[in-house]
Amino acid sequence: MKNEFKKGFYFKTYEAPFQSPFDKLFTIFKELITHTSGDFDEAINWLRELDKEYKLTDENYTIDDFIEDLKKKGYIRDEVKGDGSSGFGITAKTERAIRQQALDQIFGNLKKSGSGNHKTKYAGSGDEHTGEFREYNFGDSLERISLTESLRNAQVNNGVDNFMLTENDLIVEDAQYKAQMSTVLMIDISHSMILYGEDRITPAKKVAMALAELITTRYPKDTLDILVFGNDAWTIPIKDLPYLQVGPYHTNTVAGLQLAMDILRRKRNTNKQIFMITDGKPSCVRERDGSYYMNSNGLDEYIVDKCYTQAQQARKLHIPITTFMIARDPYLQRFVNQFTEANQGKAFYTGIKGLGEMIFEDYEANRKKRVK
Repeated sequence: MKNEFKKGFYFKTYEAPFQSPFDKLFTIFKELITHTSGDFDEAINWLRELDKEYKLTDENYTIDDFIEDLKKKGYIRDEVKGDGSSGFGITAKTERAIRQQALDQIFGNLKKSGSGNHKTKYAGSGDEHTGEFREYNFGDSLERISLTESLRNAQVNNGVDNFMLTENDLIVEDAQYKAQMSTVLMIDISHSMILYGEDRITPAKKVAMALAELITTRYPKDTLDILVFGNDAWTIPIKDLPYLQVGPYHTNTVAGLQLAMDILRRKRNTNKQIFMITDGKPSCVRERDGSYYMNSNGLDEYIVDKCYTQAQQARKLHIPITTFMIARDPYLQRFVNQFTEANQGKAFYTGIKGLGEMIFEDYEANRKKRVK
């Protein structure tokens, strides 16, 4: 009797992929170092507590062995602290690993593609091949002519015995323009980002790190600038994202928008946008004499009007603002609605969960809009 092979599904108990003791601890360590804003000692203390509770190590591989491996692999280095004592600090290699882990967590379902893979609705003499063919039109670049398709067309039209190639036989491969996007990501670091029993700054940092890693690896021709805003606004380099902390600040949305537009004015890309992650109302502006006007009680009309002015200014510069509003208070939603209307941008009322996916989807959608 012949063996018959039957198709179907085979179910078995899930077996987790093998991880070395170092890799298992390193995954947890990267998460902890993000929560502790780069504080190595605090992260290791948390790791030791988790080890006691969940038995992460054994006598063959301890936390001390893990620390030694971190040092050997170049993830930490010896450093002198502010009080003069010695200790460890994370290296640029760790910063990159943290960004990559954030990318995997938030955008892990994305498929890899070639660099600069940002398609627009404009087809023609662009620089991205689509695989589609069409008839030659006057003005098409000679480099776009498909020799194989054109010769095949000539044989069909004129026959093999009386072979000739005419302009009517020419076939070109179509192409699309590759749009380039300049993005400014604004992160609210006012004190409310850690109030009310919820850590909102850590997920915001992880989204920023994931977006930074996505752009630098998948879309290297795009630009991403990150700024934070509290009483004032200032830019931070991508490498400093793991160390970002909330300060005892009010929310100077106006300063953040002004700085974001200053940055984007200097960019040559056609597509420009601002993403703003915030959980509170604007409560602070800086006056021309350098003093601060602050009011945390409700929505101050003076401050709010200045926000609307900045939204309108961004609209004149063709810079859409997408606001990711974490708070759900009705009066704050009304403010964001009016702010969005003034800019003709978009607003999402969301919690921290799903924030990264929404930012990616909006990033992809926005950069397909305008190519001049």
